[in-house]
Amino acid sequence: MAVTMIDTTKCKDRKELMTPKVEDVNLLSRTSWVDARIALTQIRKQRATGNEIALKFRTKFQQNFYQLGCFIHRHSGKVLFLGLLVLSTFCVGLKSAKFENNVEKLWVEEGGRLEKEMAYTKKILGEGAGEIYHVIIQTPKQEGASLLNRDAFLIHLKVLQAAIAVSVDLFDITWRLKDLCVATNFPLFDSPFLDQIFENISPCTFITPLDCFWEGSKLLGPEYPVAIPLIGPNVKWTNLHPARMVDLMKDFPGTNGFPFASLEDFMKRAGITSAYQAKPCLDPFDPECPDTAPNKKSKTVPDIGAEVTGGCYGFSKKHMHWQEDLIVGGTRKNKTGHITRAAAIQTIVKLQGEKDLYDYWSDTYKVHSIDWSVEKAAMVLDLWQRKFMKEIRSLQSTNATKTQMIHAFSSESLSDLLSEISEVDIPRLAIGYGLMLVYSAITLIRWSEPVKSQSGIGIAGVFLASVTIVAALGFCAVIGVVFNATTIQIVPFLLLGLGVNGMFLMAHVYGEISSSDIPSKVIVGEILKRCGLNIFITSSCQICAFFAAAIVPIPALRSFSLQAGVLVLFNVATLLLVFPAIISLDLRRRNLKKRDLLCCVDGDTPTNNYDEREEMIGEAISSHVGTPIPTKKAVSVPYDRKIANQQELWVGAKPLMSGNGKSKDVEAESQELENCLGLTEMQVECMKHPVSSLAENYFAKFIVMTPVKVLTIFCLIVSLAASIWGLTKVQDGLDLTEVVPRTSPEHGYLKAQNKYFGFHIMHAVTQGNFEYPTNQKLLHEYHEAFMRVSKIIKNDDGGLPEFWLSRFREWLSGLQRSFDRDWTTGCITRDQWFQNASDEGVLAYKLLVQTGHVDYPVDKSLVTQVRLVDSEGVINPKAFYNYLSAWIGNDAIAYSESQAMLKPEPRQFIHDARDVELRIPKSSPIIYAQLPFYLKHLVSTEDMVETIQETRAVCKKFEEKGLPNYPRGIPFTFWEQYINLRRYLLLALGSILGAVLTILTILLFNLWAALVVVFVLFVIIIELVGLMGLLGIKLSAIPAVLLIVAVGIGVDFAAHILIGFITSIGNRNRRVGIAVKNMMAPIVDGAVSTILGIAMLAFSEFDFIVKYFFYILCLLILLGVFNGLVLLPVILSIMGPPGEMRPRDGGDHIEPPTPEPSPIPERVRNSSNRIQVSKPLSQPSFTPRRSNYPRGSEISLTTITEEPQSWHSGHEIVVKPEVVVETTTYNNGCSSGSNRQSSSSSSSSGSDSVVSIRFF
Repeated sequence: MAVTMIDTTKCKDRKELMTPKVEDVNLLSRTSWVDARIALTQIRKQRATGNEIALKFRTKFQQNFYQLGCFIHRHSGKVLFLGLLVLSTFCVGLKSAKFENNVEKLWVEEGGRLEKEMAYTKKILGEGAGEIYHVIIQTPKQEGASLLNRDAFLIHLKVLQAAIAVSVDLFDITWRLKDLCVATNFPLFDSPFLDQIFENISPCTFITPLDCFWEGSKLLGPEYPVAIPLIGPNVKWTNLHPARMVDLMKDFPGTNGFPFASLEDFMKRAGITSAYQAKPCLDPFDPECPDTAPNKKSKTVPDIGAEVTGGCYGFSKKHMHWQEDLIVGGTRKNKTGHITRAAAIQTIVKLQGEKDLYDYWSDTYKVHSIDWSVEKAAMVLDLWQRKFMKEIRSLQSTNATKTQMIHAFSSESLSDLLSEISEVDIPRLAIGYGLMLVYSAITLIRWSEPVKSQSGIGIAGVFLASVTIVAALGFCAVIGVVFNATTIQIVPFLLLGLGVNGMFLMAHVYGEISSSDIPSKVIVGEILKRCGLNIFITSSCQICAFFAAAIVPIPALRSFSLQAGVLVLFNVATLLLVFPAIISLDLRRRNLKKRDLLCCVDGDTPTNNYDEREEMIGEAISSHVGTPIPTKKAVSVPYDRKIANQQELWVGAKPLMSGNGKSKDVEAESQELENCLGLTEMQVECMKHPVSSLAENYFAKFIVMTPVKVLTIFCLIVSLAASIWGLTKVQDGLDLTEVVPRTSPEHGYLKAQNKYFGFHIMHAVTQGNFEYPTNQKLLHEYHEAFMRVSKIIKNDDGGLPEFWLSRFREWLSGLQRSFDRDWTTGCITRDQWFQNASDEGVLAYKLLVQTGHVDYPVDKSLVTQVRLVDSEGVINPKAFYNYLSAWIGNDAIAYSESQAMLKPEPRQFIHDARDVELRIPKSSPIIYAQLPFYLKHLVSTEDMVETIQETRAVCKKFEEKGLPNYPRGIPFTFWEQYINLRRYLLLALGSILGAVLTILTILLFNLWAALVVVFVLFVIIIELVGLMGLLGIKLSAIPAVLLIVAVGIGVDFAAHILIGFITSIGNRNRRVGIAVKNMMAPIVDGAVSTILGIAMLAFSEFDFIVKYFFYILCLLILLGVFNGLVLLPVILSIMGPPGEMRPRDGGDHIEPPTPEPSPIPERVRNSSNRIQVSKPLSQPSFTPRRSNYPRGSEISLTTITEEPQSWHSGHEIVVKPEVVVETTTYNNGCSSGSNRQSSSSSSSSGSDSVVSIRFF
């Protein structure tokens, strides 16, 4: 066989000629990654050992993925059309999306006791029942200034007067504050004229520091003055003296027989005397300031600090005591306890809830012309509150308030805020997606080879990820997953970053494979065969992570977790089904030699087309031998010699032996040949991803150095120690100031509220299935037990405000005293009362004769046998509900101010001393009652949790005693989650780590490898929590979910390196180098893409999005990259699991596998006694695949030495791409003077044969 000489000097004129490359060099060093079937065959042939079960499993996966890829390639257009059609169909589902802004429905633990308690409350009271609190806080603009001056209080008055004058027109009806507020209830009398007067002057309830002064009466109205005979036509609270009014009304004609004694007794019990007429005036020069004001004549400004010390009283001193901590904040006191400085004052306006407003106006003339409903009541409240807040904010900009800051807040403000958060920020989303498009285009572009550039598939991949996100959200809407502010603001950004990670991996594998001579029709199948399992494993772990995060039973975060999990599920489906179709179309572009992104423009770069490159090589060889060499895939040459002296030729193999016996590095020779073919070193590097070049040339060698390993382990120990210390610094909570925009009015209010008041309202609720009449002592003990709750505002005497049962008992005790006086004087006897008996004595008599039985309701003998309240303070149990009816009807102000909200609503009995009817209706047994408490100084989450725990301890104690009860209020709605948050977090983290361990163990059949990954994930979590503590990020439900999600995201960084490690051959250091070299670029691209996906969150006006999402996710990505690319490789190099396949000779690659036999051809001798190949004698029933390829195998082979009589086998011998030639190399460029002779160039004479030589 003649030695072929190539004049490489002519290579310079052929810049388009590329080096014949070793086809798929990864097969010999990453065998199970490329084709697990070959690795399994090596084990079965006893050439290697390894994890046979894992290889069987991987083989099955690879076969299925390969077949799927080939199918997609054959039908790429149909698959792409059908995939986009399905995704578009799901996008339509967004029409049915439901947005939830109700705070209670978003943050109350699902299935917990709080949800059950709230369900019971709604069942009894109805949806929308209760009171709405509007809070107005005033602070000085100048830091450190005091508000204890007349001007500040008068500004407060002016703001409130303007705000409460707001009215709205809806349904052709004018609605004012008086129509909507919680008003003081007066008892009804059998006099329509007097009842009308009381109804007109009945004021709204204000909790305000202005009640310490006469000016507080200006808030009470009425809007239209009331005309009262003998008093005047313009009676308002500014000039109303209730005690004097009653005295004058006694002389009013037609009032004979009116129970003035009952009215006076009622006013005495309620502490209604002079109302505001005896209080000092802030402005004694005000013409309306009454003469009875203590500073009217002196014209001196009152000592405001002294007046507000101890709190203020409304017109009812008995029932309207506003404690000091409720109305004044930031106080400083002198030695005597008087307030000398105050930094804030607070006023609270009470409105009815929509259910109460509906009940109040039902069946009245005001709404008779409209179809009055709860929904319309809610619309009225909503419109009025918005205008109220708008009015207050407009006053802030006036000169009158230039020295003061007015902060207001309402439930509607919070709803509006959540609605604003729930709106999709289209510009920010568009910028984020634009950054992703730019990065995808730049990182995949190949400037020197426009035909091989991949920018097009990168941009298409981003668009596909975008459509997938919309489709997945549409699917979530269809299945009923509710959207909220968290999902709207976070999911599109986060999942966009995660969605393109797999795309980058497939793009890198595509670029790697397309540089080899693998036929185009199987490239898509090869891509899925190699990286399909990686994508499947990482996506499975992410899905489990997101679904495991749903263990946290907070609806807002559960919706986020479910939506994220569905999005990952959709993403993996499009990556494995639709994106390969895009790659297939790009392959067609490449085969047509069209430029990337400019598909109509021809490219001018070297192509990978098989036949053209073969023809170029043939021409080059022919120019030296003088005879043209056929460029067919097989040529006939004499095969009468036994080929010997073969050596392996593959990238990364042992050095070849040159003709003089010296070793020569294959990569160096390959580089020389590339230079001969006109490719500079810079051009070769430009073909590679910059990160891949960095990993191959530097990082892969750097990471396995012993000093680097020692330093990494030392850094691990230090970081874990610092993280554990930071973990102890992590606090629970989510400040409400971080939930609202920094520039919003709500932010200013919440900041002032937390700083000066920390005000909240709590109710202790007692339920049904409890005998209230016979367990009165237990109810009193229950009330007194709340003295232990430190944050409850106490009275001046240190005790708790009275609750409904104590007020009920006090009223009955007063009646009993009146009866005893009339009994002693003989005004009342056993059988009757006389005209001179007092009204209270007569009512007591009627109550005493009640038996409590429907069949015989009255028994006069009980007058001398029972008392309304016995010596132990217990109300007569048998007639308890009869007494309750009388109390509700005759002491209405005490009942309304007790805020008991007894359910069912007690029946009302209006007493008339002239009525001789003794029967009093009996109310239904109580199934709901509440005890109101005002809370103070609830600033931090620790304060909230402490108060919740103290309250829950009281409730639990009395639950055990047989009293069914529970607390309700804002602190419990939003902060009770923190009691069990850490337990749920640990449960979720344990579940997801266990799930990841299980998934990796099952899919890799390698517990060792799974444990290593789980350890790295554990380190990521510990480090992330530690950094949260060091940076002051508090633990709430949001960080808790992100910690759980961290496991799924961290798998992306760890699993690829691990799989690359266990699928490589060689010692640990070599396998780490191979893994890092091949996987670093996709990991870095995925990390950068995720950061770009969430980058726009940094510009959100909501602090909690920046702090709790952007910061945490950025920390997570950085920690994931560091631990995935530094810590994990170091651990694997020290104690990594063995590879899935290990050659028995301990080498770092396998021997080139023998190709499978082709069909036996028919041999015919011609006249020259040469054997020619004709068609096969027979077609076998099954044609074995060659590494899943047709005859153009990707396996790089050396010249194979035939065994004796092997020529009878008819095997095809595939010669290496490095053709058997002898080249002459010169020192200047391509003209080296050294000769290089192939080891297979010599052969012995013998019989003739046919050798099939394949050129690549």
